[in-house]
Amino acid sequence: MDRFDSMRVFVRIVELKSFTKAADDLQLPRATVTHTIQQLEKRLGVRLLHRTTRHVSATLDGDAYFHRCVQLLSDMEETESAFSQSSVRPKGKLRVDLQGTLGMHFVMPHIGRFFELYPEIELEIGMGDRLVDLVREGIDCVLRAGEPRDSSMVGRRVAQLSQVTCASAGYLALHGKPRTVEEFRAHRAVNYASATGKVLPFEFIVDDQPRQFQLRASATVSHADAYVACCEAGLGFIQLPRYHVERQLAEGSLCEVLAKYRPAPMPVSVLYPHQRQLSPRVRVFVDWVAERMRQAH
Repeated sequence: MDRFDSMRVFVRIVELKSFTKAADDLQLPRATVTHTIQQLEKRLGVRLLHRTTRHVSATLDGDAYFHRCVQLLSDMEETESAFSQSSVRPKGKLRVDLQGTLGMHFVMPHIGRFFELYPEIELEIGMGDRLVDLVREGIDCVLRAGEPRDSSMVGRRVAQLSQVTCASAGYLALHGKPRTVEEFRAHRAVNYASATGKVLPFEFIVDDQPRQFQLRASATVSHADAYVACCEAGLGFIQLPRYHVERQLAEGSLCEVLAKYRPAPMPVSVLYPHQRQLSPRVRVFVDWVAERMRQAH
């Protein structure tokens, strides 16, 4: 195993905090991974890792070496891609994680076109709303809605989704249609809990200033389809990107309220770890997703 391959093994052990997980991720025998680190430490003349039966962590020397390895490996991939066919015809495995409703609405209906353009890329797609540790889970990039809050991630803004506040026609027939934000506050809602468990507030722009507040909840959910279903059942108001209820609004089963006080558009971004250069595989996927989102609007 050459020096760069040894660096890759060491980096994945530190990221995953496990020899076994690194071996599985790299598809190498556990014994090969152990031998590689032993030879690396022998060549460098320092101990890189603290090992116990349950935990692996970098020593002070190992931590310094880890950061240098990450930069060197990123620089090498970037340099090689500039002088190889991989920059024109990227290939290899690409692990992505898509927020569920965004993925099903904007990406998956057109995924066949991506493979027509890049047939040598092998996509591994995860979907959901959970918080993802990109480095530890070996994921190359994620598609997420909302303002990024993880400072270890950088990315590209690919869309701004208009948002609406709506309720079922049946609910409005029973309880009336609010015409001001103050009237709205007397109504009931379906609350949405984020992946962290925090209930998201309703937001409106009043006199160019954002205002946020909670309503009394008939139900609290953590899945976008359940959120809409509860609204359709007449349980109260919801606030979400318009694309998710476009059909119901057109049919009249759901009705928008307070349109002149709509919240700011919801940003959508593709995020990836800041310490890594964008590989050709990630770059073409990000460009393709951005184009899909642009065409959808």
